[in-house]
Amino acid sequence: MTADTAEPEGFTADPADRKREQRGWYFYDFACSVYSTSVVTVFLGPYLTSVAKNAADAEGFVHPLGIPVRAGSLFAYAVSVSILVAVLVMPLVGAAADRTGRKKPMLAVAAYVGATATTGMFFLDGDRYLLGAFLLIVANASLAVSMVLYNAYLPQIAAPEERDAVSSRGWAFGYTSGALVLVLNLVVYSGHDAFGLSEGAAVRICLASAGLWWGAFTLIPLRRLRDRKLGSGAEGAEGTEGAEGAVGGGWRQLMATLRDMRRHPLTLSFLLAYLVYNDGVQTVISQASVYGSEELGLDQTTLITAVLLVQVLAVAGALGMGRLARTYGAKRTVLASLAVWTLILAAGYFLPAGAPVWFFVLASAIGLVLGGSQALSRSLFSHLVPRGKEAEYFSAYEMSDRGLSWLGPLVFGLAYQLTGSYRDAIISLVIFFAVGFVLLARVPVRRAVAAAGNPVPARI
Repeated sequence: MTADTAEPEGFTADPADRKREQRGWYFYDFACSVYSTSVVTVFLGPYLTSVAKNAADAEGFVHPLGIPVRAGSLFAYAVSVSILVAVLVMPLVGAAADRTGRKKPMLAVAAYVGATATTGMFFLDGDRYLLGAFLLIVANASLAVSMVLYNAYLPQIAAPEERDAVSSRGWAFGYTSGALVLVLNLVVYSGHDAFGLSEGAAVRICLASAGLWWGAFTLIPLRRLRDRKLGSGAEGAEGTEGAEGAVGGGWRQLMATLRDMRRHPLTLSFLLAYLVYNDGVQTVISQASVYGSEELGLDQTTLITAVLLVQVLAVAGALGMGRLARTYGAKRTVLASLAVWTLILAAGYFLPAGAPVWFFVLASAIGLVLGGSQALSRSLFSHLVPRGKEAEYFSAYEMSDRGLSWLGPLVFGLAYQLTGSYRDAIISLVIFFAVGFVLLARVPVRRAVAAAGNPVPARI
């Protein structure tokens, strides 16, 4: 950032060029969101669990690397490991991108490694639970790395007054593709007999199709986005620090940003609250299908329909919560959504097995608070970022988010490991929403906005 402008280095000043890049940028969300929806949320959890159970011993344990693991905990543990891997890789990739200015080829590598791993899930059958866990770790970590590079384009392709709209459109593109592919998955899965497929083969085709979709639509942003030339300072840094700088620079930059945040403790307090409750949100999303299939005995068609409900209602919920925020303020609206999340988990604990109607009611409630709680949290954080440090702070936001989001799946997996009950595992997640609620309630957001040097909105 320069002293006389609020625009980051590499900002596209020409409106027509910005529009072209923005349209391409939206399509990466369109490409990769099907992985999160079809693979992580719907198919892979129950299917990998069934594969692990095929390989389990008489007591229901598998033994990766000689470690006894309940077959039902394998998916949650693999998600946690994938995030830890991503946290190790992201600062290295971020440092390399900052020093070379070549985000696009790095985005391509991350996207196609993830898409290839997802497509490879077609070969996950029998008792190949280790293959499934490995492919999940690779694909999940690749998605996380690609999203850091993808998000880093936003300040360069959108002016400050455009960012809310551009970010929201990318989010909407992702939910649209997720719903579209789920409809196609539902046709393949529910009609697998008519297509001459076994149930397992239908699931593997749905998994692999998400990888093919991810890879195919990634071509659009790779054609539209462009790399930026670096200023002399960045080039000099690259030349003097070399490979050692590329390895350590990402972590040093993150630490420098966090040290700077100490001068804005209220911003840091909000970030901590968000990291805690968002970990709960992400864990509910990733583990809901396992809970529905293993604890409630629901079939895959029911789970797909429920996730479709979530996809559709998340858009409506975000718009509705946006209107509530204009009346009551974003902080109060997010706090209310956290209370609803807690009620959802309590209802899930008492949900009767074999009752798809009540599962649909619960999915509807999740959809109504999901999009709004995430969108308003990002909006709140944007008001707490000091002017001229948007990209730097949002980079730390993404890094920190990924850095903590392994904890929820780990808690879920440990709860099941110790109790053998998915009901106990799902209720254990209440702690994330309760602690997040308390931490957020203690943040004086109006004072935090003023302390960051930003104008305080009439309602926040």
